[in-house]
Amino acid sequence: MTHADDRLTQIFIALGACLFVAAAVFVVPNPAVLVAIGIAPLALITAFQRPFLLCLAFILLSFFRLHEAFPVLNPLHLPQALAIGSLVVLSTYLFTKRMEVAWTKPLKYFAIFFGLITFGMFLATGRDIAIGYWTDTYVKIAIMVFAIASLAREPRDFGRAMRAFVLAGDLVAYVALYNSAHEIGLVEGTRVTIGRDMGSVLGDPNDLSLVLAFPLSFAASLVLTERTGIITRLYGLSSFVVIAMAILATQSRGGLLGIVAVCATFAARRVKNKAVLFGGGFLALLVLFAAAGISGRSSGGAAEGGVIDESSEGRLHAWEAAIRMAMARPLTGVGLNNYVANYFFYSTWWEGFAKAVHSTWFSVLAESGFLGFGVFITMIVTTFRSIFRSVRACAPAAAGGRYNADAYGMAQAVLAGMIGFCVSGSFLTQGFTWPVYILVSLGAALQLYVSRTAAAEAAGA
Repeated sequence: MTHADDRLTQIFIALGACLFVAAAVFVVPNPAVLVAIGIAPLALITAFQRPFLLCLAFILLSFFRLHEAFPVLNPLHLPQALAIGSLVVLSTYLFTKRMEVAWTKPLKYFAIFFGLITFGMFLATGRDIAIGYWTDTYVKIAIMVFAIASLAREPRDFGRAMRAFVLAGDLVAYVALYNSAHEIGLVEGTRVTIGRDMGSVLGDPNDLSLVLAFPLSFAASLVLTERTGIITRLYGLSSFVVIAMAILATQSRGGLLGIVAVCATFAARRVKNKAVLFGGGFLALLVLFAAAGISGRSSGGAAEGGVIDESSEGRLHAWEAAIRMAMARPLTGVGLNNYVANYFFYSTWWEGFAKAVHSTWFSVLAESGFLGFGVFITMIVTTFRSIFRSVRACAPAAAGGRYNADAYGMAQAVLAGMIGFCVSGSFLTQGFTWPVYILVSLGAALQLYVSRTAAAEAAGA
């Protein structure tokens, strides 16, 4: 090819690119489209070189709902684009054998649980509801569980994930605090939400507190992990404060318990006197309840009076209905995401509308039956065992010269996150949403990292 032919080819490519950009802007008249098109080639290269970052970006958009917190991102359809990109890259890596699928005991139990949920989906009382949630959310969670566990191979991957979760938490928290200050989308007059007018998941204060509670353990870990830099510690501290303030603005009791659980997990490893630990935790809980203004809530506040307020009583009846569902269908439950649709038929207390179950455990029990519930609990228990081993192995005293702050920080964050999930999840519905499954996948990645490190050390000895 001559020099003239080469220049002509470049001109045609440039003209084609310009026409493509013009067409895209014509179809979607939004300035953000130009930015997206500009970074698309770089993003494509990065996706194949570092697929972990692509999967991480998909989780951030899907779980934190950043495109709903910042509506300017909506025209870009980022969750769909990242989902397609993740599937393409993961399929390519599997086909070319550049990725070996992680397989640990917690992942085995997750695979069994996923299989039970998938089978029960076809026997659900509302099959269309179950299939809809499975295709829209749960199958994506399942893919990302194995993707994260398989692709997070090095300590720097753990460090990037921690900082990304904290950053996403900061962004959502800032929007929540802004809405609270300007009284935008408040529920019951005092409880903050995000995107309620567009039907966002963050439009429910309990779900918003669930999303905000997740990055809290990662922010705390950035502060308290040994041998991290002063800038990292300050970033973690400021993020922890901002996220905690946003959780207070939701006035969610489950969210407040999550804050205390995360703090207690880190304190338990540093405070030797258990009386001081429990006393301080109880005092902190009282202070948080007062700071959040729980007593001023329309539901569950002091105005309702009595030992059990109306909100708590409704929750007890919701749990009773969940038990009735599991007893009626012990092997499969009523089906994925079918609790609300069945509430009327199994509740002994009807107020004219169906209630959410407001408990991870009862949600799993109702929607997967006793069999699925047992597998889910086993997955949680084996994950805890794995994480405890990883924390001990990555700690400075055990790791010695192999100590890595990112690996130990992730181990501490996942442990605190799991404990926070178990506590807050008792009052928030998290059984089939992202948090616990992200923690399970990161716990599996840590387990494999510890195993590889130990094997390498043994080989070099």
